Amino acid sequence: MHVPPIPSLATEDPQLAALIEGEAQRQHDKLRMIASENYVSTAVLEASGTVLTNKYSEGYAGKRYYEGQQFVDQIETLAIERAKAVFGVDHANVQPYSGSPANLAVYLAFLSPGDKVMGMALPMGGHLTHGWSVSATGKWFTSVRYNVSKETGRIDLDEVRDIAHREQPKVIFCGGTAVPRTIDFPGFAEIAREVGAVLVADIAHIAGLIAGGAHPSPVGYADVITTTTHKTLRGPRGAMIMTTAEHAAAIDKAVFPGLQGGPHNHTTAGIAVALKEAGTDDFRAYAHQVVANAKALAAALTERGFALSSGGTDNHLILADLTPKEIGGKPAAQALDRAGIELNYNTVPYDTRKPFDPSGIRLGTAALTTRGLTEEQMPQVAAWMDEAITAAGKNDEATLERIAGEVRDLLASYPMPGFAR
Repeated sequence: MHVPPIPSLATEDPQLAALIEGEAQRQHDKLRMIASENYVSTAVLEASGTVLTNKYSEGYAGKRYYEGQQFVDQIETLAIERAKAVFGVDHANVQPYSGSPANLAVYLAFLSPGDKVMGMALPMGGHLTHGWSVSATGKWFTSVRYNVSKETGRIDLDEVRDIAHREQPKVIFCGGTAVPRTIDFPGFAEIAREVGAVLVADIAHIAGLIAGGAHPSPVGYADVITTTTHKTLRGPRGAMIMTTAEHAAAIDKAVFPGLQGGPHNHTTAGIAVALKEAGTDDFRAYAHQVVANAKALAAALTERGFALSSGGTDNHLILADLTPKEIGGKPAAQALDRAGIELNYNTVPYDTRKPFDPSGIRLGTAALTTRGLTEEQMPQVAAWMDEAITAAGKNDEATLERIAGEVRDLLASYPMPGFAR
């Protein structure tokens, strides 16, 4: 059963309620390993589903365009102060609707159409909004891209420096959507200073690890830090932009009125709860366990012949090239889903296949760790993955069904926030 319960919805719209209950059951019964997903706490769910959704609040605390902000101002201020405390930043804006608008605000704050922006190429693990051609950021601005080394799968900062000096971008992004290794924030900061660029650290994937001390922080190196509030931070689907005092006004103006109207106050409340949780010793232990689980899973997969990009991981994320397994990423991901193991197909660096039918899969350990799994279970997870991928190549649906049952049996012992049996 979904927690909090939804009896009014079940009465008013039983069809939708049944779908939501089905999704809650699905999330409970599967090994959720999509690297950008997690489970939020019941407290975050409750905060995100309140009467705050009724309220319009264009502007910022103390400077709104609508009346009736006595409580909303306090809620947004609370979220801001908690973000500043958890991450140790001068300024935080908690209003962006999601990660892509947060990144777009950076462009509006610091660039004019046609200016150069530098980011990791999408096929190498970068994000669409770091200047990729199909994104507005690649259509409206001049994109300069850096890659990872073919030999190591890691960023070569000497190459980044050479490109930056040659192209002279105004903004440099570090971070991405499929980066399994520690980001060298000091190295990027040095390059940005050399060319006079604004350094933006996109920590959407690793924000929770940074908050918990399991990954180095960009604070003190990056001028601007963007992040989603879900993923490893275990908050609702929203975003934040954190800056030095120097850039606070430009970012705030870019978010509102530059890109958005009223913030989603119910989401702001959920962010505030998640940030309170992120400041606890329990969360710190969680962040370190996420990394420990990922390292253990990477080692177990390597033992079973999986080819991991960069040879492993330093964070929550693993990127595997399935070429040695003689199967594409898409059919493998679909078979794994039928086996109760949820992840996504993904390009790998220098992939020879098309993006919608790539060679790789991307997976992470944030959600598994929230459920309470540890290094002890990672060899079994790797074994199930290997067996399911082998079964996929043989159209062996019986094996996939059996694994799904074994996954359900395992997870029955690990409670899920938001669901009660």
